[in-house]
Amino acid sequence: MIRLCLLVLALVALALPASAESPSAGPSASAAMTPNPPSALATPVSQVEAPVIVLNRQIATLRSPLFGIGPEERARRTAARIHDVLERGGPGHVTIRHEPQGSFMLIDGAFALVLTPDDADKLEGETLEAATDAARRALERVVAETLESRSHARLVKALGREALATAGLIVAFLVVFLARRTLVRRITRVLQERASGVRLGGPNLLHPARLFGLSRWVVRAFTTLALLVLAYRWVSFSLNQFPYTRPWGEHLDAFLINVALDIGGGMVRAIPDLLVAVLILAIARALIRLVRPFFDSVERGHLDLGWVDGETARATRRIVGLVVWMFAIVMAYPYLPGSGSEAFKGITVLFGLMATLGGSSLFGQAASGLILLYSRTVRVGEYVRIGDQEGTVTELGTFTTKIRTGLGEEVTLPNAVVLGTVTKNYSRPAKDKGFFLDTTVTIGYDVPWRQVQAILIEGAVRTEGIVATPPPRVFATALSDFYIEYRLVCECHAESARSRAHALHELHVNVLDVFNEHGVQIMSPHYFSDPAAKKVVPKSTWYAPPAKAPEGGDAT
Repeated sequence: MIRLCLLVLALVALALPASAESPSAGPSASAAMTPNPPSALATPVSQVEAPVIVLNRQIATLRSPLFGIGPEERARRTAARIHDVLERGGPGHVTIRHEPQGSFMLIDGAFALVLTPDDADKLEGETLEAATDAARRALERVVAETLESRSHARLVKALGREALATAGLIVAFLVVFLARRTLVRRITRVLQERASGVRLGGPNLLHPARLFGLSRWVVRAFTTLALLVLAYRWVSFSLNQFPYTRPWGEHLDAFLINVALDIGGGMVRAIPDLLVAVLILAIARALIRLVRPFFDSVERGHLDLGWVDGETARATRRIVGLVVWMFAIVMAYPYLPGSGSEAFKGITVLFGLMATLGGSSLFGQAASGLILLYSRTVRVGEYVRIGDQEGTVTELGTFTTKIRTGLGEEVTLPNAVVLGTVTKNYSRPAKDKGFFLDTTVTIGYDVPWRQVQAILIEGAVRTEGIVATPPPRVFATALSDFYIEYRLVCECHAESARSRAHALHELHVNVLDVFNEHGVQIMSPHYFSDPAAKKVVPKSTWYAPPAKAPEGGDAT
């Protein structure tokens, strides 16, 4: 009999129209909500999930229709029915009746909620008993909070706790704002004491104004974070004091705790993988340190190998180190924290795209630098001419080559330009790391070539730093229409204190002096008409001073 009464009561409660709770509802609304015939029990009306919420707290989730009424309408009617039962007052004792149709929950003997087996979450493996037990606990809490909301003494205590929390928050804000300036000054003083010995080229590397700005930024960042945490906790604490807003406060607390647990748990879970990554990088570092003495010995000349010498030993060591680090990073990458996340993958793809689009020129310059280094086209300290630039090589880098012209200039050339340009090396053919000097003059056909040759050689001999062995030589490089082109080539010793530009200047002025001493014009004549006399050199002047006729030869 009791079960039959409960079943009838449930059917009547579910069959009540929504307008029954409002006096303004008319008969049409009641007719619209009349339950379907029994045949509708087997026909689902809606498959959506509808939570039953009372006092902002979720009691249960309805997932199946009952007697043709969908989950959403069931949830709405159940919430209204529980509200009505709670409005009646009473001790709020919750009881459960298990029937074939489902679990019936009563408050002080009044029907409040029914859960069917289809209301359990099948995807999560939830049973009707577990769903009923959870709904019972939630309903008991709603009943307790309802009784609490009706107690004036409890509300007064909640308001008192809220006032104390608010006062504490205000005091904390005032203390933080007042202590901020003192903290900035103390941190600045400590940084100045620690950074007073950090110097670069004489003056202090860290200026006091910069230290003050850094201290202020750090203090503001930490105090702002602390104030935000305090304000967050004040909001959650305030919401927890009142039954109606307590679920919101619990959600805030749960969110903060979940974030802390996620961060802390993630850090703890990442420790083993991080240790593996650190181990891989440590092995790579140990391997690089193991091979470094080998290349250092080659660079100092203590070890002689055919495939690497002292000049390429340092670059080879760096390449080996780069390759080892690349392999180590590739091996350690899967063990890095967050390497499997979409954000980490996106950053990796972004860097790869940037390297693909903008790194072609960079990699080309680096490859050109390696070719220049290992082909030994130029070396540091050699005097070369690259295109229209001439000077001493001061640096052969990965991407650029620097030369110093001796005229107060330092020219930086991309390695790709150096590799694609004709390079003249004036130091490589010379002995003892010296360099060659050369200069060109054009003299008319009426001046004996032997005299011009002797004048150029005498100018070279007067130049300090020009070596006697091999001796200076003069070549007639061209017989042009109006003049002869002479080229003087001589070697300058590396121990000379002057640069090549200075030595070339000395050579030029000495050649000018010798030409002037012997009355020979340095000119490139051009004809407008035939001269009155033939422009030829008679044999009697073939050996005009300072030229000397060979011994036993005919000087007439």
